[in-house]
Amino acid sequence: MLCGIDEAGRGPIAGPLVVAGAILEKEIFGLNDSKVLSEKKREKLFEEIIEKSKYHIVFTDAKIIDEKGLSFCLKNSIMEIMENLKNNCNLFLMDGNTTFGISNLTCKIKADATVPQVSAASILAKVSRDRYMLNIAKDFPNYDFHKHKGYGTAAHVEAIKQFGRSSEHRYSFRLKALGEEDIGVQKSLF
Repeated sequence: MLCGIDEAGRGPIAGPLVVAGAILEKEIFGLNDSKVLSEKKREKLFEEIIEKSKYHIVFTDAKIIDEKGLSFCLKNSIMEIMENLKNNCNLFLMDGNTTFGISNLTCKIKADATVPQVSAASILAKVSRDRYMLNIAKDFPNYDFHKHKGYGTAAHVEAIKQFGRSSEHRYSFRLKALGEEDIGVQKSLF
């Protein structure tokens, strides 16, 4: 059996990185890359995936991303998924172009659009992250997290200019719009 793995939240300037793994136990129709599905369709599929798969979802908060670096956090999340689902499958496939040096992991570009298990993982990660951002929006009303989900929109950058960064923001992500230079904060993979 195959476990598909994908992430949501690699690029935002606020909120967690979410990585999900999914092993489908029953066929699910309509799976695709979460980014091309409507929110309503993702939500419907999310519930079906939960019912018809074995899965594991890993959240890594902004503070850990700042401390350890994005690559380290991705690798750790993937390894946690593999450890938790290893008794249910023998193949692990990650969307993208790198295995992060993890043995027994393969990767494929656009797997989230072509491999149902990876599509399911993509949906689990995206919906889980979006729900998290909607949930915290009420605690951080100045930032409109419910609108942009932590991505670096013009309105979000303006809010940071006015209010500074919150505890949900990634301080290691530099913003040219704020006059911040890239200080090479992306830590190495290992």
